[in-house]
Amino acid sequence: MMNDTYGDKVLIVEGKSDKKKVKSILKEPMEIVCTNGTISMSKLDELIDTLEDKEVYILVDADAAGEKLRKQLKKEFPRAEHIYIDRMYREVATAPVYHLATVLLGANIDVHTQFLEMG
Repeated sequence: MMNDTYGDKVLIVEGKSDKKKVKSILKEPMEIVCTNGTISMSKLDELIDTLEDKEVYILVDADAAGEKLRKQLKKEFPRAEHIYIDRMYREVATAPVYHLATVLLGANIDVHTQFLEMG
């Protein structure tokens, strides 16, 4: 297997900026998959196949588009763990890093501790 370096955890996010931001906070190796907002059925099927034996985490925006995507992913990945950001931040990309670090840690994902400080 080639992607053993990532371990068994996969995080699904919406956009590239979300991916970049979350990647900087993560301490453990984790594959981050971008749906780029919406996701087509064919792309979803492909994803389901590749993520079959992995622990899937879902972190999307707290807005209408994010909720729609979350519903779709919930159907396809019933065992996935959902990570929610506070509604007041709306978007993963604009949420403060300490908030993201806290919600990721809450899902037992290892983060760099310097991000847990308010600031």
